[in-house]
Amino acid sequence: MLHEPAAKTGKDPASPYKMKLGVQMFLIYAIVYSGFVAINVIKPVLMEKIIFLGLNLAVVYGFGLIIFAILLALIYTSLCTKKEIQLKNEEGNE
Repeated sequence: MLHEPAAKTGKDPASPYKMKLGVQMFLIYAIVYSGFVAINVIKPVLMEKIIFLGLNLAVVYGFGLIIFAILLALIYTSLCTKKEIQLKNEEGNE
């Protein structure tokens, strides 16, 4: 039985855009995550402080990081899809 890719693959004209966007978003996330690490290294007692609905800063910040990562992924997917459509339309007009 022959197994081939489900979709045709080839050169991705949006690849440079995707790479630049991915690196920028990674740096943004790394800065936010560095804040979490810095608090834990510099003043770990701060993580015990109750922030929201009886939850301490460690839990709120941790869940915030997870939610932020998901939001960044959704934004990345949306922007990359728009760029791919734009480049496909430009390619069709030529």
